[in-house]
Amino acid sequence: MSILFWTAFAYLCGSVPFAVWLGRFLLRKEIRRYGDGNPGGTNVIRAGGRVLGLVVISLDGLKGLLPVLAAHTLGDLGGWSLGAVALAGVAGHAFSVFLRFQGGKAVAVTFGIWAGLTGWSTLFVLGALLIVAYLALSVDGWAVIVALCGLLVYLVVAGSPLAVLTVWLGNILIVAWKHRHELAQRPGVRTFTR
Repeated sequence: MSILFWTAFAYLCGSVPFAVWLGRFLLRKEIRRYGDGNPGGTNVIRAGGRVLGLVVISLDGLKGLLPVLAAHTLGDLGGWSLGAVALAGVAGHAFSVFLRFQGGKAVAVTFGIWAGLTGWSTLFVLGALLIVAYLALSVDGWAVIVALCGLLVYLVVAGSPLAVLTVWLGNILIVAWKHRHELAQRPGVRTFTR
């Protein structure tokens, strides 16, 4: 199967708005009316609790991971072609055809594509970076960007090929666009009060 098929498949998988659909079906709620209006797992947690929120976050990660794995194993894609498939999944989530090209902030699907492209170690590195950045910075959007910048350092040190680094560039551009309102705020150090 061609790169066009796998890219379209990844985009459609990424476009599936699990948060919106499960919110309507299981909670009878419009998830985009909670929190920041984002159709993602965090607002499902706000609307319906941690269990369903974690299910949605996991599904969003899988819709990034599975198309990359399928394109690699079944479609025998690699390098630049596989990078296009990975970015299509992120773009699908961020600009979902099912939500009139509106979508989520693409954080969970980002975890999925990196697990598919580079393995589980990258997933754990990105997770650790995001936790540290989230605990340190007062603006969540900046925490995501800082974590992705840390991921770039990891990828460079690991000797990742240019195709993988190009995926990182496309990924951070999409994520930065989706977090643009938060990134307009000045980042500060998070303070915790009792």
